[in-house]
Amino acid sequence: MAAYGVAGRVMGLCKQFHNVCRISSSTNLHNCATNFTKLQSRLNWDKSPLIALCSYNPTSSLGQCRALHTTTSRRGLEEFFDYPDNWGERAVKSGGPWTAKQLRKKSNEDLHKLWYVLLKEKNMLLTVEQESKRERVSMPSPERIRKVERSMIRLETVVKERETALRLLQTGQEKARPGAWRRNVLGFTYWYRFKEYAIPWYMNRRYKRKKFYTPKFVEPYVRLQIEKYIRDKYRKDRFERETLAKLKERFPQMKVPASGNVRR
Repeated sequence: MAAYGVAGRVMGLCKQFHNVCRISSSTNLHNCATNFTKLQSRLNWDKSPLIALCSYNPTSSLGQCRALHTTTSRRGLEEFFDYPDNWGERAVKSGGPWTAKQLRKKSNEDLHKLWYVLLKEKNMLLTVEQESKRERVSMPSPERIRKVERSMIRLETVVKERETALRLLQTGQEKARPGAWRRNVLGFTYWYRFKEYAIPWYMNRRYKRKKFYTPKFVEPYVRLQIEKYIRDKYRKDRFERETLAKLKERFPQMKVPASGNVRR
């Protein structure tokens, strides 16, 4: 089988060499040169791939096929600045930020592309902001930075929701790192994340020094702490209601927020 394979390759090379040498007219010179270049690269590649790469000629038709694909740079550093039409303008029209409802309808690939679009827009706006500070002029429509930041935060939230849902289906755990709610000696409840140790927990002195319980004599102070928190919250809400009532009495035309927005 190996002999037949070598014989077939030699026959194919001979046929290509015959096509190169067969020049019918002057109009086929370019095609013949192209075929000869292909034949030469084929021979070099059969000998050694390194020789074929060294004999690479970018001016030939074969050189137009790159071995390594790179993204062409269409623009330069001007991508860090706004469009020239917006230079000198006091206000620039822009849409609203992306909502979580809109982002949930996008696929993972679209979210990945949108993230880099927003990141590029954020870098451009930060550059414009810094340039405006340097020239001591007001930035046109500075609220665009906040819109982009809100969109990025919501996009990250949607991605985390999908990761959490996938983790729940696969492992049944909501957190990326497993843990448990525990209480310390002062009565505070916190989320303890599990860690990996080289030795079992009952042989680990460092782990044994941790105390995940609340003594009985601390429980009355925990109750007093909860009462203090509730009392402070009530005082803060009462202060807000009294302040709102005074402002309403002084400015009758002022719009009063809905009852649901005022904490009671």
